[in-house]
Amino acid sequence: MNTTLYKQMMKVNMKGFMNYAIGSAFYIILMFWLYPSIGQSAKAIDELVQSMPEGVGRAFGLNGFGSAEAFISGEYYGLILVLILAIVCVQLSTQLMAKLIDQGAMGYLLATPTTRGKVAFTQASVLVTGLFLIMAVTTLAGFLANIWFLRGEFDFNTSKFIEMNIAAFLLFFAIGGICFLISALSNDEKKALSLSGVITFGFFSLDLLAKISEQISWMKYFSIFTLYKPGEIINGNVDLTVSLSVLFIIGVITFGLAVMLFKKRDLPL
Repeated sequence: MNTTLYKQMMKVNMKGFMNYAIGSAFYIILMFWLYPSIGQSAKAIDELVQSMPEGVGRAFGLNGFGSAEAFISGEYYGLILVLILAIVCVQLSTQLMAKLIDQGAMGYLLATPTTRGKVAFTQASVLVTGLFLIMAVTTLAGFLANIWFLRGEFDFNTSKFIEMNIAAFLLFFAIGGICFLISALSNDEKKALSLSGVITFGFFSLDLLAKISEQISWMKYFSIFTLYKPGEIINGNVDLTVSLSVLFIIGVITFGLAVMLFKKRDLPL
């Protein structure tokens, strides 16, 4: 890693990281603030949810309202957080690699006494650090919101809440690796951004469609989001060891490929 480059890129991107982190913290605090009024009518709301088509509940993570973590697993971790981190991965991976190549700035970086491998690894580290910061702030905000708004009056399983955050981080560690690989192999910023966006939101759409209807449930095998199951984490009926290990391996392989292939490719410098 090039420490000087890492510090500079973190300085450049820190405002963006914190904007996303604060936005994520705001939404999760809002969910906790809403839950006490919803929790008092949890039984009636659960009956309403159960009356809906089964596919709708699966697709939108309607996992019941009997506990705070069950409520936020669907209302926040199933959609809002996914959209926030998907945007971060697509945009930041493009800015860290493809944009610099497209604008010719990568040539200036490589003209310094460093190697291509160190530059790519450093940029990848910036992306992973950004994702970690956003998830760390989100997790901390959740714990604080539990103290402020639930006050021990409503069920809240802290271990399952932590597991949901770990799962979310590893999902986007894997997606970030895919987007970074695309960016490292692209010369055009717009093409890299478009392709990363299509793949990321394509995965999300395939998983959503697979949950809605049993007839097309086979689509889940073509989506990385199949390995991310916040609702099942709450219910305790998912093997986290397997799914989280696969996500971690995908991230390591894609980031590793990005660094290796960037070292060998021809650049329009």
